[in-house]
Amino acid sequence: MHIPVLFDQVINAINPQDGQNIIDATFGGGGHTRGILDSANCNVYAIDRDKEAGDRASQLIDQYNGRLFFHHGQFADLSSILSQYNIKFDAILFDFGVSFYQLDQAERGFSFMRDGPLDMRMNGMQDCQTAHDIVNNYDEDQLSQILFVYGDERLSRQIAKAIVLARKTKYSECGISRTHQLRDIIHSVYKTNKIHGIDVATKTFQAIRIYVNDELRQIQDALNSLQYIMKNEASLVTISFHYLEDRIVKNWASSHRNQNESGIIVKQIGGTIKPTNQEIKSNVRSRSAIMRHYKIHIL
Repeated sequence: MHIPVLFDQVINAINPQDGQNIIDATFGGGGHTRGILDSANCNVYAIDRDKEAGDRASQLIDQYNGRLFFHHGQFADLSSILSQYNIKFDAILFDFGVSFYQLDQAERGFSFMRDGPLDMRMNGMQDCQTAHDIVNNYDEDQLSQILFVYGDERLSRQIAKAIVLARKTKYSECGISRTHQLRDIIHSVYKTNKIHGIDVATKTFQAIRIYVNDELRQIQDALNSLQYIMKNEASLVTISFHYLEDRIVKNWASSHRNQNESGIIVKQIGGTIKPTNQEIKSNVRSRSAIMRHYKIHIL
């Protein structure tokens, strides 16, 4: 069952009002969108780079009598995607990272919990490189750099070395093609499969996924476009699951804290919000979530 992370906190921060136009830049399973639409007679403009999200959105479009508008695309392009409406928006939500549905589909290759092909492409486009391409074609230094920079993996060099060795020996004929194969290689580097209850393969899989989907640039580009599409006094809500995601948001907001030539001032409302112990217990995937709420002032 899909459980939206920090659901009540998101709805309270956005505070939907009748007649407002709100962006859900990461539709996913639609849980947050549904909550927004249930809260007021407003409109939601949803975006997701995963085509399968469109199938889920289509089930809600009729239910909400035309108040939901869905677009398949990357949120880095949200300015051009939404330009056709010729309106400014009252609030925007970003729920970064991979969705529940992507993780739970073994054939997508996002998770080491289920054996599947090493893919990890959020958009499923055939012309995009996959996790398989990276794991089997990048040299040891390149792999180590990806794991260290995008995953903060302290054993990045050892894991990269183990991957390259496995390519030459155990998987020399067909390459490392399955999620469990990669997981087992990572496990062989560590003395234990879990540290503090978290599988040691987590950071490597996360790093490769972020790299494959160019996720950090996507976030930066999306934030930079907000001054062109948001109303004055609009709300921005972000949910990050990785310190690099959160750092980009913090640095962007900090750079727009005071009046400058950019045409936008960003003020944080309250402090960071994290899931309660009760939410983590009922939805373990929420454990690393960090929510931030900002007000956007257009000059």
